[in-house]
Amino acid sequence: MRQTDRLSSILEQLAADGAVAVGELASRLGASPATVRRDLQLLEEQRMLSRTHGGAVARDVLYELPLRYKAARHQGEKKRIAAEAAARVTDGSVIGFTGGTTTTEVARRVVDRRGITVVTNALNIAGELAIRADVKLVVTGGTARAESYELVGPVAEQALERLNLDVAFVGVDGITVEAGLTTHHEVEAHTNRTMIDRARRVVVVTD
Repeated sequence: MRQTDRLSSILEQLAADGAVAVGELASRLGASPATVRRDLQLLEEQRMLSRTHGGAVARDVLYELPLRYKAARHQGEKKRIAAEAAARVTDGSVIGFTGGTTTTEVARRVVDRRGITVVTNALNIAGELAIRADVKLVVTGGTARAESYELVGPVAEQALERLNLDVAFVGVDGITVEAGLTTHHEVEAHTNRTMIDRARRVVVVTD
């Protein structure tokens, strides 16, 4: 298993259980205890966890897998979803993107459309598209979230409220019958809702 995959698995277990043990991780990941300890050391240096005797615990009560680790998971699925989603975009569209690894893949696909305008609150998407002279890029502004690279809050929402989108591609952390679309962060969810409200059509993309 690649290191990136191991790190993602460790963080996912921390998100679910709040703590991990070296022995259990070594067995589940098919890695040596020494390798697991090095992985935990790396994550501690990145302030993603706190090491304990024989394992580690999550640093925060509200724990979320950061975007840089989500991006390494399910890459094939993300690309297939992105191809299908991008096929729904026509030339000249005004397209909204919330943050997320799957929405990022969609954004990479739609840049081949002619005359499009992209509206996003995602710093990583904005960074990739800013060098495309053929794409009109609108970035919302707002307060940056380190976990998702998104700009959220009143400034982002006020910018979105002045715009009309043909289609919005929305990334989520979960979908349930009872709760509908969900994300880990309340302010992020409110900003996403504002983008949804400004779009004629909404496409939810998640792997």
